[in-house]
Amino acid sequence: MTAGRFGQVFIWRWAQAGSAALAVGLLAFTALAPVTPANAEEPIRIGELNSYNRFAAFTVPYRQGWQLAVEELNAAGGVRGRPLEIISRDDGGTTGDAVRIAEELTSRENVSFLFGTFLSNIGLAVSDFANRRRTLFIAAEPLTDALTMANFNRYTFRLRPNTYMQTAMLVEAAKASGAQRWAVVAPNYEYGQSAAKNFSILMPEAIEGAEIVVEQFPALGKIDAGATVAAIERTNPDAIFSVLFGSDLAKFVREGTTRGLFEDRTVVSLLTGEPEWLLPLGAEAPEGWIVTGYPWEQIEEPKHKAFVEAYIARWDDTPRLGSLLGYQIIKLIAAMIETSMDVHPDDPLATDSLVDVLEGLTVDALVGDMTVRALDHQTTLGTWVGTLTVVDGEGRMKDWYYADGADFMPSEAAVAAARGNN
Repeated sequence: MTAGRFGQVFIWRWAQAGSAALAVGLLAFTALAPVTPANAEEPIRIGELNSYNRFAAFTVPYRQGWQLAVEELNAAGGVRGRPLEIISRDDGGTTGDAVRIAEELTSRENVSFLFGTFLSNIGLAVSDFANRRRTLFIAAEPLTDALTMANFNRYTFRLRPNTYMQTAMLVEAAKASGAQRWAVVAPNYEYGQSAAKNFSILMPEAIEGAEIVVEQFPALGKIDAGATVAAIERTNPDAIFSVLFGSDLAKFVREGTTRGLFEDRTVVSLLTGEPEWLLPLGAEAPEGWIVTGYPWEQIEEPKHKAFVEAYIARWDDTPRLGSLLGYQIIKLIAAMIETSMDVHPDDPLATDSLVDVLEGLTVDALVGDMTVRALDHQTTLGTWVGTLTVVDGEGRMKDWYYADGADFMPSEAAVAAARGNN
């Protein structure tokens, strides 16, 4: 491609994990780091990895979000004149491939630090790698609490509100139901197990006498919806807490609706209001569920509306939550680097320099400021909570509000207990 959006030539370096094309795939089409004249400032090379093939519904919009942010930043002169160059890889959706890719990015590509990942188990694996290699890693999307609590390390930070925070938001919204007997259904891996554990602690604290009467943990992407719904029906719960997403969610909604599982029951569900998972449900979106999500088309903050307009203009598509997170992580990265240039002018890209300024850093989050808490390296970025409805054959959120992450952070005592410091 000879001319980018801003009249520049762009290179975005990409290869898939586990492929023979990895060595030569660096020439594949990309659109992120401008080729600069010889007298221009040296680009800042950053490594990025994510499960682009396995979870495209979320990760492709995420990639488009960070591409947009990088293009805007570089067109405006980069960070103090230095453009960002993102070397991006598919992590293969496995911990082994992800760690191998992280090693290649740091050793062969000589990136200054890493960001990205989607699945919780992969985020934990890359975090462990970052700790061993003393390399900065900013996790974009993994939700597991362990990343910033039990498995905390100096070199790992997280953008998105964690499982504890989002579960606490839903519990707060659902406690008015007074439901006593709860069913839990969650994918059987770190994220689902963590969410179920948090719910089992938080709901009885919110509703006196509340208890979990049945738990179902189907394998990720392999739910037997009939068996799962039948198991829940047998216990006749008052309410259901769902942590499912993707195809598992769609199958559960369809089977549960057919069998009347959701009638006259409170249902609270992590992530279901996110466009990535809500749009595929269409008119089957379950009315009245209390969810976390992203009602992008209804948010009126000027900065957010400007982001939406720019995203649609760039990609001819509407944003997903992943789009917002991808855009936000580049804003966080740029603010971190610029601050480090001020505080550590002699070596601003050194890992310890970046970690030092990232702890306690406050940046614009399009819907208000967010701060990186030094205690656990978790940002105060929040999310939206509301109920589902169907409008013109599409699922939408209604009666929603923005839940500020700062109001739902794990306490200092909880963080210490998770690390065994109690």
